[in-house]
Amino acid sequence: MDKRKIIIFDTTLRDGEQSPGASLTVNEKLVIAHQLARLGVDVIEAGFPIASEGDFEAVKVIARNVKGPTIAGLARANDADIDRCWEAVKYAEKPRIHTFIATSKVHRDEKLRKTKEEVIDLAVKAVKRAKSYCDDVEFSPEDAARTSPDYMCDVVRAVIAAGATTVNIPDTVGYSEPQEFGDRIRYLFEQVPEAKNIVVSVHCHNDLGNAVANSLAAVEAGAGQVEGCINGIGERAGNASLEEVVMNLTTRKDFYNVALNINTREIYKTSRLVSNLTGIEVQRNKAIVGVNAFAHEAGIHQHGVLKSKATYEIMTPEEVGWMGENLVIGKHSGKHAVTALLQDEGFQLDKDQIQQITEKVKDLADKQKSVEREDVIAIARDITHQLSEEEQFVKLEEFAVITGSDMTPTASVKLRVNGELKIAAGVGDGPVDAISNAIWQMVDPSLKLMDYHLKAITGGTDALADVSIKLSDEKQNIFVARSVDEDVIRASAKAIVKGINKALSFREKIHPQR
Repeated sequence: MDKRKIIIFDTTLRDGEQSPGASLTVNEKLVIAHQLARLGVDVIEAGFPIASEGDFEAVKVIARNVKGPTIAGLARANDADIDRCWEAVKYAEKPRIHTFIATSKVHRDEKLRKTKEEVIDLAVKAVKRAKSYCDDVEFSPEDAARTSPDYMCDVVRAVIAAGATTVNIPDTVGYSEPQEFGDRIRYLFEQVPEAKNIVVSVHCHNDLGNAVANSLAAVEAGAGQVEGCINGIGERAGNASLEEVVMNLTTRKDFYNVALNINTREIYKTSRLVSNLTGIEVQRNKAIVGVNAFAHEAGIHQHGVLKSKATYEIMTPEEVGWMGENLVIGKHSGKHAVTALLQDEGFQLDKDQIQQITEKVKDLADKQKSVEREDVIAIARDITHQLSEEEQFVKLEEFAVITGSDMTPTASVKLRVNGELKIAAGVGDGPVDAISNAIWQMVDPSLKLMDYHLKAITGGTDALADVSIKLSDEKQNIFVARSVDEDVIRASAKAIVKGINKALSFREKIHPQR
């Protein structure tokens, strides 16, 4: 038995652009439209041509250049809107005019000030005018979810007779509950048998957080098209999130038994593109495309995922083209996650080293919001490069730095050099320079600091500091050392001491003391 096809109608460039601050240029809209075509959406609602010259140009440019999807424009139920819409979409391989008029009592009485009969008359005239331009005509009774079911059916019956090929039932203000909305679609099919010969669509807003659930309930009830936006953007609380609808229908194909044209591996890329160009960030815990969507921080979850992804992942990151990492390292993480991450990077570590790294990761996670992959690698590198007890001729015992806007930075450092406790003070252009000058007073003067480099492992003020240095001795041998720490000054002191120890250890191996 053939699966029922569900048409995916993307309105990111129309309803999505109505999000506050999400205005897009013509070129930006074109870029997104090309990506939507790669994603495989069936219909792109490219804009509202009569709204502005920019909107008209955007729809026209998309109609001329984007191949594959149907290109639709929105028009109110009047001649001027419909004519302008056709002028923009007529260049498309598959043009569509989408016209609408409000049908709920509150809209009829307060906004339109028209009777039921007058609204139906306007709807029919609009559909017929659109039909004179192209075969593909969609009609929406705006605020259908708050329209009496019987009157809604009267409107739908009339526009089908006028030539509408798609009738969209919008929950314009996000008022419906899933069961209620599904029942409305079922009632439509029962009362208007001819609706089975066209496409019944749904367009749900998210004011109560039900947009995706309502859309899916409509699919269960027989709807053949779902409208929505990438990342769920749109007016007020937004529209149904298309990636969530798509992945529900894809992941639970056993339940819905429908077919889609979507290339799900393009979802993540599309989401990021829309986010970057609109400036609307995707929340971390957003389903499907949020950075936490495939993250597993709890140790027991990570252990399970490493054994079998099916334990905690009902879909794979690869299915949606996820480019990030699927393990977040944090204070709840365990050795299994740390080991897996480091093995991917080529580290071969023993149990003690893994334990040390895990403990440092947990300590770091207590101090900053997240621990990135690079942080873990830096910690592992620091631990694997630790010197043995025999190689530690110099040990950093403690230090203190005093600095201020009106004083020269001063450092006091206590070292244990070959078992002897030494203390020195130093000044410098900055706190790191001061602590470095103090250290050099207590060690072999033939050792020289050749290079010092500091970088943050990841962004943010709480990032790990990664300090790398180069030392040279009297023979011009070069010794490189690195250290990471939450504190820049401590990381610098540790790196310098580690470099000194490497130089002294090398000297001991060449000229051992008798």
